[in-house]
Amino acid sequence: MDPTVAGELALSDYRPLPELVVPVHPVERCRFPAIDAHNHLGGVVRRGPAAVAALVAEMDACNLKACFDLDGQPGAALEASVNLLRQAHPGRFYILSVLSWQEALQRGGDFGARLADELQAAVEAGADGLKIHKSLGLVWRDAGGQLLPPDDPRLAPLFDRCADLQVPCLIHVADPKAFFRPLDATNERWEELRRHPDWHFYGHDYPSFGALMAAQERLIARHPRTRFQSAHVASCAEDLAWVSGLLQRYPNLWVDLSARIAELGRQPYTARQFFLTHADRILYGTDATLTAAQQRLHFRFLETWDENFAYGTGELPGQGRWCIYGLGLPDDVLAKVYYANAEHLYGPAR
Repeated sequence: MDPTVAGELALSDYRPLPELVVPVHPVERCRFPAIDAHNHLGGVVRRGPAAVAALVAEMDACNLKACFDLDGQPGAALEASVNLLRQAHPGRFYILSVLSWQEALQRGGDFGARLADELQAAVEAGADGLKIHKSLGLVWRDAGGQLLPPDDPRLAPLFDRCADLQVPCLIHVADPKAFFRPLDATNERWEELRRHPDWHFYGHDYPSFGALMAAQERLIARHPRTRFQSAHVASCAEDLAWVSGLLQRYPNLWVDLSARIAELGRQPYTARQFFLTHADRILYGTDATLTAAQQRLHFRFLETWDENFAYGTGELPGQGRWCIYGLGLPDDVLAKVYYANAEHLYGPAR
């Protein structure tokens, strides 16, 4: 018997087609020239000048005036990024530097000072700031084999050097809450984690989500001179009241909305109020392959009142089986989120 007739259907085969009929307002170009303040362009850079030129054409098609590259590798690779992005296309790119974390940690000793010196060299070579991966707190270990938390006091020289150089630190602290929960029938990201088991940080000796959030707050509190851009709505888009409190307590903190419109868009009333309250502290970003189509989804989310639409371009939702709702943000807030906050934090693109 057909399993669907018998009342059984594999979840992987379920493809519901919504019958809801509501207005649709595509946004081809964002209302204000935008800066994507969270993206990864390392693959584009490796493919060379033609790939970069094609990327700029995608940016022009949707009114994206600049984009961040968070893949500024040390040494010659950083020089290549500066040449291919900034020198070839002035005013269109920001480049953030990643550092040689594993090498520095394996050498032991004063690794914080060595990382600080590496950051200074990167800034002198053209980097606009520092990018720290979520591996800090989840993967990287010191020479003694101990997991290194984001607020480890030995890293103070690095964060202090950010302040001395007047460059921001973009830090990714954790993944969604569900990634730190048991993978059982109650986990709302079950399908995604089954596809990507390496994203599941539950058990073993991984810290809890709460422990990472506490470490993030201690880090920001200990370095009031350092300006932090905490990725993915401070890694806590599921609890905007908590993020709001963090922003209220620490004037040296900004957040970006990258890779979180799925979370924000299913709580449109709360999210809209969050954007209105913290309009000066939120940066636009996608953390998605830079195409006009991906950017336009984000524009629709921010600019329209559209209801119940997909947050991705694939056949199945990538993060969870829900749709999102637009925030209908006013122009003054849109201008700040799209570009003004990024330019306040980093200066105009060079």
